[in-house]
Amino acid sequence: MKKIIYLDNAATTRTAPEVVDAMLPYFTENYGNPSSIYGFASANKEVIARQRETIADVLGAKANEIYFTAGGTESDNWALTATAEAYGAKGKHIITSRIEHHAVLHTCAYLEKRGYEVTYLDVDENGLVDPRKVEEAIRPDTILISIMAANNEIGTIQPIREIGEIAHTHGVLFHTDAVQAFAQIPINVDECHIDMLSASGHKLNGPKGIGFLYIRKGVKIRSFIHGGAQERKRRAGTENVPGIAGLGKAVELAAATMEERAAKETELRDYAISRIEKEIPYCRLNGDRVKRLPNNINFSFRFIEGESMLIKLDFKGICASSGSACTSGSLDPSHVLLAIGLPHEIAHGSLRMTLGADTTKEDIDYTVDCLKEIVEEIRSMSPLYEDFIKKQ
Repeated sequence: MKKIIYLDNAATTRTAPEVVDAMLPYFTENYGNPSSIYGFASANKEVIARQRETIADVLGAKANEIYFTAGGTESDNWALTATAEAYGAKGKHIITSRIEHHAVLHTCAYLEKRGYEVTYLDVDENGLVDPRKVEEAIRPDTILISIMAANNEIGTIQPIREIGEIAHTHGVLFHTDAVQAFAQIPINVDECHIDMLSASGHKLNGPKGIGFLYIRKGVKIRSFIHGGAQERKRRAGTENVPGIAGLGKAVELAAATMEERAAKETELRDYAISRIEKEIPYCRLNGDRVKRLPNNINFSFRFIEGESMLIKLDFKGICASSGSACTSGSLDPSHVLLAIGLPHEIAHGSLRMTLGADTTKEDIDYTVDCLKEIVEEIRSMSPLYEDFIKKQ
């Protein structure tokens, strides 16, 4: 089998061997239901408590503010829907941005059908939300601001500290979707005045199907999934002990290596960006050049259809994407790229490459070499490109 160069770590990551090892005993040996009274099973409560502490320490939070979920989508849905229900008597206005993940945007659309009003803030050409625009959008009936910590497609890191301060000053709850940012960049919930934060295990070399929602003590939101009394009566369902054990281990590893990993990925990211900009004409870097996740590279190539580019990269053993994995298969261009001002025809020619801890300089060189050939090949068949060149 040919070597696979995996550059789609924003979609999902390889589960680390140490994480798998941490999970296995809870499938086969310590398989008891933590809600049971007998010692064999109830011992798993201690396992869950330890992972809660590990995650809380990374965020500067308290262990009893961490609630385990099935992943980032559930956490986002819970934060928005439950806040709307709990604080609806105060007001029915929510503020978010146009480049949020669909887990937020579709939940906002759901709430709009139920009488809530949502302000969707524009972003600049780099995908940045202006904190001043956030403050200007606040009204007496605003109950929630939800702005992601970093964008999953273009990697732009948002000014969540400034936005959190604004929310706190105005007495408005602040939620951030940190699925791409958690354990990739430092986040402290107190320093950023974050009231709720969503994260997911499979974005940081943990297992799929497990995540968490941080809920600051005093935020009075109700259950999203109804049933038993698990998660301190806030999230029903038998706890996913193997997943929780794996998530805790993944967070532990990611936190310990975050600084070193970020430095390595940033160096490779900038090297790749430099080569692409110098060697492939008529391309555009999407997202902020500096305020950017360490592992994110996103380009649009003129006179290119993104799906063709991905298929040809796949033939070369390179895994990449044109945007969020959650929208793969859609014929519509990325809502994020449209929001930063790209026309449809250029947004369609986008490529997202997201590095991982195992990515090497050799991987980058091979990928850029292949990409140059592929772009040239696709453009050679484009009458639009031919006409463009003739006019130059």
